[in-house]
Amino acid sequence: MKRALLFVLLLAACQEEAAQNLDPLPLTPETVGHFCQMNLLEHEGPKGQVHLEGLPAMPLFFSQVSDLVVYLRLPEQSGTVLAIYVSDMGAEGATWAEPGIANWIDARTAHYVVGAAITGGMGAPEVVPFADPAEAQAFAAARGGMVMALDEIPDSAVTAPISAAAGGADDYARRLKALSDKPEG
Repeated sequence: MKRALLFVLLLAACQEEAAQNLDPLPLTPETVGHFCQMNLLEHEGPKGQVHLEGLPAMPLFFSQVSDLVVYLRLPEQSGTVLAIYVSDMGAEGATWAEPGIANWIDARTAHYVVGAAITGGMGAPEVVPFADPAEAQAFAAARGGMVMALDEIPDSAVTAPISAAAGGADDYARRLKALSDKPEG
């Protein structure tokens, strides 16, 4: 009995708690967005991933960087964020159609073009991340918008209604009115 107890204590003492891997994971055909649960490789534009404490197997992935920013600002988001990554749209070979599967940069140090005339993979306005501030400035000069840090992005840039041309706010209002006009039964 003493031997067994000693063995268990020694085994427990030798076990080290495995540290959570905070390295960015590449996109795969199985990677789906946290909000939409759709395959990320089927959507254009930059992506994001958030590593939360206690979720060591897989980070939360986002179909658009603006979705990631919204997630970080949700009052319901109470998990401890350990790492945040976004696609570097200035990386070699990165295009809007194929932003890359492994060109991740730290979201906290990225330079974002906010207010550009471009939509992300889910059809909503997108904030576009770059590692190099000069590339962000060049993108803003070509597409409009301003270069900002992550914490400078206004909520209105990531939560604004989608334009009426895309069927956004007007379509929502029309559908809501149609539901409220139905007779009770």
